[in-house]
Amino acid sequence: MSLFYLSPIYWMLGTAMKSDRELAAFPPTLWPQNLAWQNFQRATLTFPFLPYLGNTVFYAVLTMVGSLLSNFVIAYGFSRIKWPGRDLLFYPVIASIFIFVQFPVNPITMVPLFSLFAQLGLVNSYFPLVLLTLFGNPFFIFLLRQFMLQIPAELSEAARIDGANEGQIMCRIILPLTRPALVVVALFAGVNAWNDFLGPLIYLQSDKLYTLSLGLQFFKTMHGIQFNLLMAASCLVVLPVVMLFLSFQRFFIEGITLGSGK
Repeated sequence: MSLFYLSPIYWMLGTAMKSDRELAAFPPTLWPQNLAWQNFQRATLTFPFLPYLGNTVFYAVLTMVGSLLSNFVIAYGFSRIKWPGRDLLFYPVIASIFIFVQFPVNPITMVPLFSLFAQLGLVNSYFPLVLLTLFGNPFFIFLLRQFMLQIPAELSEAARIDGANEGQIMCRIILPLTRPALVVVALFAGVNAWNDFLGPLIYLQSDKLYTLSLGLQFFKTMHGIQFNLLMAASCLVVLPVVMLFLSFQRFFIEGITLGSGK
C-alpha cells in the first residue's frame, strides 16, 4: 500500500529530472537515463518562484499563529474552566465540522464572506484569509480539548492555591504541557495554508501577492507542455512540507494520540 501511494511521487520525481528530448520519447522511460538537474533551476526562472515562495511562507506563518492563538484559548475554555452549559455548547462546535469542508473558505460561506470583505475594502490582501483563522477551527478545538482533558486537574488546583490566576495557569502550566498537540495544530494549519488554492484565488487579485499554489496553476496554463518543468516546480513546492513533517514527526505522533501517555 505504501508503494501504491508513493507511485505518484516517484513519477513526479522521474518526470522532473527528464530532459525535453527524453520526455517526448515513446515508449516513456520509467526512470531518466540522464538526470537533468537543471530542470529545477529552469522551473524557478520560468515564473516568479521566489516571490511566490515568500508570499506562501508569510501566509502560512500568519495562519499558524492565528490558529494556535484562537484554538488554544477556545479549547482551554471548553476543557479547563467549568461554566454552565459548557458541555452542551460543545456539541454545536463539533457539529460545525461538517461546515468546514475546506480551509479557510468553503462553498457554503464563500459568497457572503467575500461580499462582507469586499464592502470592508479588504479584498486583495491576506487579511481576509488570516482573519478567518482567529475564529477557531472545530477540529483543532476538539483535538486540543481532548489533549487538555488528559492533564490532571490537580495541577490547576495547586496553582490556584498558590495564587495563580487563570491566565497564569493557562500560559505557564497548560501551554507547555500541550506543546505536542499545538505542534499538530500548527502543522495542519500550515500545510492547509501552504496548499490552499481557493482562498488566494478568491481574495488575491494582484500577482505580486500570489502564492505558490496559484503560481503553479498559471505555470501550467502558460507552459502546460513542459511537464518536466511543471513536475520540477511541484517537487520544490512539496519539499518544504515533507521536511517540516519529518522534522516534527515525534511531536506529531505524540500530539495526535491525544495525550494517552500523560
